[in-house]
Amino acid sequence: MAVCDLLIKQAAVLRNYETLEADMDIVISNGIIQEIGKRIGDNWEAKEVLNGDGKLFMPGLIDSHMHTGQQLLKGLVLDAKPIIWTRIMLPFESTLTPEKMRLSAQAAALEMIKCGTTGFIDAGSYYMEAAAAVYVESGLRGVLSYSTMDEAGLPESIAMDAKEAVSRTDDLFDHFHGKGNLKVAYSLRALNSCSNELVELAAGRAKERNAILQAHMNEYMGEINGIIQREGMRPYEYLEKMGVLGSNFLGAHSLILSDEEKALIQERGVKVCHCPFSNCGKAVPDTPQLLEMGIPVGMGTDGAAHGGLSLWNEMKIFRSIMNIYHGVPNRNPKVMPAEHIFKIILEGGAAALGEEGCLGRLEPGYQADLISINMDQPHLCPTGNPLHTLFECVNAGDVWDMIVRGKVLMKGREVLSLDEERILYESKQYMKKENSHLTGCGN
Repeated sequence: MAVCDLLIKQAAVLRNYETLEADMDIVISNGIIQEIGKRIGDNWEAKEVLNGDGKLFMPGLIDSHMHTGQQLLKGLVLDAKPIIWTRIMLPFESTLTPEKMRLSAQAAALEMIKCGTTGFIDAGSYYMEAAAAVYVESGLRGVLSYSTMDEAGLPESIAMDAKEAVSRTDDLFDHFHGKGNLKVAYSLRALNSCSNELVELAAGRAKERNAILQAHMNEYMGEINGIIQREGMRPYEYLEKMGVLGSNFLGAHSLILSDEEKALIQERGVKVCHCPFSNCGKAVPDTPQLLEMGIPVGMGTDGAAHGGLSLWNEMKIFRSIMNIYHGVPNRNPKVMPAEHIFKIILEGGAAALGEEGCLGRLEPGYQADLISINMDQPHLCPTGNPLHTLFECVNAGDVWDMIVRGKVLMKGREVLSLDEERILYESKQYMKKENSHLTGCGN
């Protein structure tokens, strides 16, 4: 009898974004899915067995754009006057310390595990070494970046020139790329804040090291107009002129795109991602057209400051936005069906991570990144269409188990890779200290 590391028995399985099968066994060894089928578990001797009765196993969710460095801003952005980047987020990130980044990463990792997010892409901040150490411990799969900007007038604590900005990512890459389940990407935090020299250096290093290069793109008209005024062309056209665009480039947001920019994205194999709750106050992306063009689209939360890290929430919001903006005017109620949104989260997320064909499905040979949903609950049962119920009714609290690269990170809602009680205590202590001037509370 063959031996495997982990066996999941008699579970419903969402193998990909549209295929759901009942009473299946899943065999996992060396972090890879070995076999999936009915009653195949009898042929394997497993070191660990998970009972799948009443559960639905599916690929883990992938957050294609989040901000660890803004985790401690939760609740402080909603209804704030624009522009929140310059008024709230940038000033806050300029006050980060290694300890605050450690607290942020702990809270973010814990929240993602509890929400069913097995993979993520961090947009970059400061003291990322502290975050990386936490994420290695957590067992999550992630891509980390350093915040790279060299414009004049930044707060002194984060001011740097182009060479220093790129060298900080070099150091992060040298210490953490390939450690645990982490990769390190190069970044251009915002094109308006990056000189031509920084763009060239960051893109060059990403190419040399076969790394992802990511940037915030086409999120605001003010941002787009700034590049037009500076360069005489739109953002993606500027990056094309600089020789930056390629299949390793991830354009976060990518909301306000010209036809010429869409064609460039398609031609160069660029990946994009949308962040529905954060984006809906700015613009609505042309996602149906992007998908028709074969452009890989992922989905992100934009960090906990924008409503938390639950991709379940983002999916529902996205469906509503797509229907009212693209569907209603064209009398198409299925402009963005549940299956397409699952494909965005799973396969679009895998593409954003640089793991196409390795993640986003439960198939033999794929990485064993998966979660289970407890379906034996009143709001999920009974159902005439389990896949649609999964989309419409499941929330973060329904995620029951999490496995990343074959390792169980959460079992029965109990997080195994991190100390949840300690993290919650430290988070509460931090907020008490921060709010003491308002509440009169001490430490």
